[in-house]
Parts: sequence; C-alpha cells; structure tokens
Amino acid sequence: MASVGTDIIAAYPHLTLQEARTWDEGLSSNFSTTPLKDIFKDKKVVIFGLPGAFTGVCSKAHVPSYKNNIDNFKAKGIDTIICVSINDPYVMNGWGEKLEAKGPIEFYGDFDGSFHKSLGLSVDLTSSLMGVRSQRWSAYIVDGKVQVLNVEKVPSDFQVSGGDVILGHI
Repeated sequence: MASVGTDIIAAYPHLTLQEARTWDEGLSSNFSTTPLKDIFKDKKVVIFGLPGAFTGVCSKAHVPSYKNNIDNFKAKGIDTIICVSINDPYVMNGWGEKLEAKGPIEFYGDFDGSFHKSLGLSVDLTSSLMGVRSQRWSAYIVDGKVQVLNVEKVPSDFQVSGGDVILGHI
C-alpha cells in the first residue's frame, strides 16, 4: 500500500487516469489517458477516492466536504483538488456536473481499478453489488510524494477522509 513518503510518480510510472469527459470528448481525444506525472509533478494536490459515483455518502457528504472548502484549499496553496473513483470517465463527468462540483474539483475515472489496486486502495464490495471499488480515502501529495494519507476503516465510514480533515493536515 502507498504510504507517507511514497513517490507515486516514480513508483507507478505506467499508471494513468482518465479525465472526466463526455463520450464525444473521449472520442475526439482518441480516448486519451493522463499519466500520473502530468497530474502530480511540481504541484500541491489534494486527492480523494471514494467507492462510487452517484452513491449515498459519496454524493451527500464526501464531495461536498471538498466543494465547500475550495477557497480554504486555495488559501493553503493547493493547486488541484481531485476526486477519483473506480468508474469510467463518462460517469464521473455526469456525476461531477450533477453535483455542480466539476471545475473547482477535477474528476477522474480509474476505469479498470489499476490506480487503486497499485496503491493498495481497492476493496471488494461485491456483497453490496458494486464489485471491486475504491476504499474511501484522502491524500495530500506534493510533487508526487505522499505527505498525508487517510484511509477509512470501512468504505461506509466518513471520519478521516473528508475535506475538513485533510485541510487540517496541510
């Protein structure tokens, strides 16, 4: 599992994420993906992962905890706030727009779960009909190096991964 001090750019140079977009945008970009170095290099990034788009705690609490703190993150010098989930980029796009959070927050899909699996942040939620998904987590990453990593004990918890909590760690 990734931990504080891990350089995710160096440790996982092959990993990419898929920026949230419409199908037509995907088609016109030849279904491009974004390497981790393009997301994290020379930046201060707050990233949070959650079990799934359009789900309860994720929609009602997790994303809003970041959306409501955009100005506070910017005041602390954060360049980018990212929401990532094991969903395709088209679902992430629709969800980000529905929550009116896309823009201030960048949404990325991890369509095959490779990002979460590599970082040790995936969980099998087959019993709740979701399959392999992301744990609920948050991190503060500077130039690709993990400074803070908060992972909930179970994906339904919302104790340590919210915007207020990570903001207090920066």
